[in-house]
Amino acid sequence: MENLMSVQVKQSHIRKGASFLSPILGLLAYGDRVAVVDDTSSGWIRVKSGRVTGFVHESALTTKKVVLNPGAKDVEKAASSEEYALAGKGFNEEVEGKFREENPHLNFAAVDRMETRQISLVQMQEFMARGRIVPRGGAA
Repeated sequence: MENLMSVQVKQSHIRKGASFLSPILGLLAYGDRVAVVDDTSSGWIRVKSGRVTGFVHESALTTKKVVLNPGAKDVEKAASSEEYALAGKGFNEEVEGKFREENPHLNFAAVDRMETRQISLVQMQEFMARGRIVPRGGAA
């Protein structure tokens, strides 16, 4: 039987090697299902998604099936068949709205800008080279 996992973060990359600095082979989105090929690399899981096989950090994956918009029927089935991680957990739009109301003095525009910021692999490698940062272990 195929061992499947779900992406539990907004987005993640399938990488060529077991390192955050390894070239990106593909993009995964929240809720995507991947087949586990091997999980013996320290902190990394070798997965297959479509025609792409590569490594995803274990923090981005869960053994639970993620349901993006569960309806009553989905939830009913889930209770009897599988354990589900629901998309509504954590800091969603409703929670953010309430937090904004309770904290009007905070600069949410800065947070919104930060969420859109993307650092390329080349930028990250240049930063590490300038700072003489040498990655160690499986989280490199």
